[in-house]
Amino acid sequence: MNKHYDYLIVGAGLYGAVFAQKAMEAGKTCLVIEKRDHIAGNIYTEAVEGIQVHRYGAHIFHTNNDEVWNYVNRFATFNRYTNSPVANYKGEIYNLPFNMNTFNKMWGVITPAEAQAEIERQRAAHYVAEPKNLEEQAINLVGTDIYEKLVKHYTEKQWGRPCTELPAFIIKRLPVRFIYDNNYFNALYQGIPVGGYTAMVEKMLEGAEVKLGVDYLADKAAWDAVADKVVYTGPIDAYFGYKLGALAYRSVRFETETLDMENYQGNAVVNYTDADTPYTRIIEHKHFEFGTQPKTVISREYSAEWKVGDEPYYPVNDEANGALYQQYKALAEGEEKVLFGGRLGEYKYYDMDKVIEAALA
Repeated sequence: MNKHYDYLIVGAGLYGAVFAQKAMEAGKTCLVIEKRDHIAGNIYTEAVEGIQVHRYGAHIFHTNNDEVWNYVNRFATFNRYTNSPVANYKGEIYNLPFNMNTFNKMWGVITPAEAQAEIERQRAAHYVAEPKNLEEQAINLVGTDIYEKLVKHYTEKQWGRPCTELPAFIIKRLPVRFIYDNNYFNALYQGIPVGGYTAMVEKMLEGAEVKLGVDYLADKAAWDAVADKVVYTGPIDAYFGYKLGALAYRSVRFETETLDMENYQGNAVVNYTDADTPYTRIIEHKHFEFGTQPKTVISREYSAEWKVGDEPYYPVNDEANGALYQQYKALAEGEEKVLFGGRLGEYKYYDMDKVIEAALA
């Protein structure tokens, strides 16, 4: 704390790392402090049995932005991984997003016209002019079969409440493709950094001073004094001591195990869309990098209610939390020395490319 810096960056995740890299490129000095014992935030990967394990869940990089793609390729070589998850409903396997392979498996249809006719028949039979909940909205979009098998129970596990109690606006649209294409993203660029995300973030932070295991809010005044400006990427409500109340999140719990086999499920991501399976999905990490290791590592994901002190994952973007965030944002705008950024600082679900866009801007 004896040195003085241009920027104190709170959080060594993607937003903080990109900001630090660009600031240093412009000749600024940066101190990066991080509460966890590692850099890279939720995109942190660690080697287990030679496999890069995504400790905080699957992260697949995808973007249409040339500037962002060129930027990340300065720090990593990306492989050609294409996100093609599958859904397991009571042992029946369906492709995601919903496409002609899904419809063929579900109804035996062959042509796009047949699939469209079946969806339209189901939609018309249950159509609600003004959907009052997520269930009515989803059936309006895709009909009853897809909703019952692939949407309903998965969504209820994710949110921890019945679809009839969830607001309709959570599902504004459900991607339905009348083509035989299992690529989940339509992005121009897609892949996983060879050797994992941690190595990529490490390269971004070269030249910055980084301190791990530091709780900024526990000694805020002292840390603020070491720099001209602060870039804060932690939870915005925590910054203000939750004085207006806590913003709501969903959290995720992982059960990760190493298995003495080459291949457990044949795909990186399998969603479990029935009610009886307690987890939402299983990730088999080696498939992100086409691994040939003799062992494999899998992670089961369980959606969980969040409370202060838990790891926040997904903001609950309903009207009440949106209004509360706006109040915190107004407070944040009064902090002249501090820039709030990233998914926690802006209470926003961010894809990785959008985090980078925001940091570059």
